Amino acid sequence: MPAVSAAPPKPRKKLLKRAALDRSQSLRHGFQLAFLALNVWIATEFYLFVRYYERGGAGLHAGRPPGVEGWLPIASLMNLKVLLLSGALPALHPAGLFLFLAFLAMSWIFRKSFCGWLCPIGTISEYLWRLGRQTFGRNFHLPRKLDIALRSLKYLLLALFCYAVGSMSVPAIRAFLQSPYGIVDDVKMLNFFRFMGVTGAIVMAVLVIASVFVQNFWCRYLCPYGALMGIASLASPLRIRREESLCIDCGKCTKACPSALPVDRLVTIASAECTACLQCVASCPAEGALFMSAKRRRVPGWAVAAGVAALFLGFTTYARVTGNWHTNLPESLYYDLIPHATEFEHPR
Repeated sequence: MPAVSAAPPKPRKKLLKRAALDRSQSLRHGFQLAFLALNVWIATEFYLFVRYYERGGAGLHAGRPPGVEGWLPIASLMNLKVLLLSGALPALHPAGLFLFLAFLAMSWIFRKSFCGWLCPIGTISEYLWRLGRQTFGRNFHLPRKLDIALRSLKYLLLALFCYAVGSMSVPAIRAFLQSPYGIVDDVKMLNFFRFMGVTGAIVMAVLVIASVFVQNFWCRYLCPYGALMGIASLASPLRIRREESLCIDCGKCTKACPSALPVDRLVTIASAECTACLQCVASCPAEGALFMSAKRRRVPGWAVAAGVAALFLGFTTYARVTGNWHTNLPESLYYDLIPHATEFEHPR
């Protein structure tokens, strides 16, 4: 039999090193820590607000921070439906609606940038998996079939929430939000963490431990908010693009991607899992081989940062200027409802 000759190996591409240092990650980490600090401040102020009314007006007085409504995505989704169907802005939880719209706009224009640049849960999750990598030398990836099955859970949860809100009429939504439960739903959220039971503590511990070993476990598999942002990001004009002629096939981009996307095998990244974190771009050693683009025009990291900041400040400033930021309720209502928040049941 004639000898079969092996295919000649592909010639190695010459590395053209970057001329400038990529600073996108320093910028992104700055945004993450600033937004995390903002949320810690909001949580502290809100806790003092709740304790003041629980004590019947004794102790340190703090106003209710409107930013706490950013943690009420279901109420924001309800208010969005009311706005779309009636054209009326909400009197209850208006800040939550504007924050919700700001985060959706970020995802629509700059991919799922809220998750990669601002979300405090995403920031904590990132530090957890980095801790795991430093401690154990690596993170773990689930088998592909299991990974795909688990990723579908966040979309299933999103579908259930959308179905629940979609099946409610505008009067039913208003009745719910104006009920004692709807008025103090932010207090009930705080009380969940203050008076967490054994089951809740176990679930939280499992999620934390899983996040140490698996990159962005909560965000990747269970977060319905991230699922919605991912769907919105599919309409974004931005894409991570790989220039095949300049790529040296080192695979560093794929290793750096926290969403485990095969960046080194694709020309463009259009996945809903892409958070525009630019870690793949920052890890690429080849000049011009990998970049964020909008219709082939390069978009630097600072432009993404500026766009995210402009949308966040733009929506919140508009809400403040137009008087649609604060939930204005009489103090007597807070005195009546907050001390009894744990007693209110969900109006089914």
